[in-house]
Amino acid sequence: MKSLFPLLLSLVVLSACASQENDSTMAETADMADAQEVNLRPDADNPQPANLTWPQDWKTRFDRPSDDLVVIGDSSVADPDVFFTNMKPGWHITSKRPAGIYWNPNSTASGDYSVSSNIFLFDPGTRNEAFGLFVGGSDLNGESQSYLYFLIRKTGEYLVKVRKGEETENVVGWTANEVIVPWTDESETNIANVLAIETMGTMITFSVNGTEVHSMEKGDLPTDGIVGFRVNHGLNLHISSLDVVEAAG
Repeated sequence: MKSLFPLLLSLVVLSACASQENDSTMAETADMADAQEVNLRPDADNPQPANLTWPQDWKTRFDRPSDDLVVIGDSSVADPDVFFTNMKPGWHITSKRPAGIYWNPNSTASGDYSVSSNIFLFDPGTRNEAFGLFVGGSDLNGESQSYLYFLIRKTGEYLVKVRKGEETENVVGWTANEVIVPWTDESETNIANVLAIETMGTMITFSVNGTEVHSMEKGDLPTDGIVGFRVNHGLNLHISSLDVVEAAG
């Protein structure tokens, strides 16, 4: 990995996502004012610091932290372990090591809601590492961390899992589904998938690219709390959106 690598990738990603940035200046200004006034959850359209800086207020936690771990949001280090930065629209994550979660404490959802994210995967090589969303986050910096996560990987499979403290448990093991766009020999610069988690009443539904892949009773699964991203090691991702919509009370 070189320090210019994320910059080059940004050109590709922003070209692919350019249609999201065609709003008028007046509309953008109004949206920014509204976001500042009511402290909306951070997303790709809300005010953020300049490109290639650490995303404002965002936190991280890694499965195997170490004193020599280099985590950075700008290009001042040539070969960081984790590069996490604003790259409008959205964010960019290049994870050499280790797996972990990324969140903003203001991004929460409870009751009936939907959370969705458009995620671009760049050439993973021979690696088959997973990435996606988590919901129901609590005590994320503490010993009793808890969250429910929904991941996909390049081979077109999804996983639903829950973490409680240092323990994890499969809710749905790795399952192939044709609606997931896989990385193949024909893939070029990147592939994109939209992941979504929706809670309604006693049910929770997991979808990819607008199609349900699994639905089940929530039971005692953690669904109320912080939402964010989970990214394994050895991945190069651009996340162009994080949308959280709660049902009207």
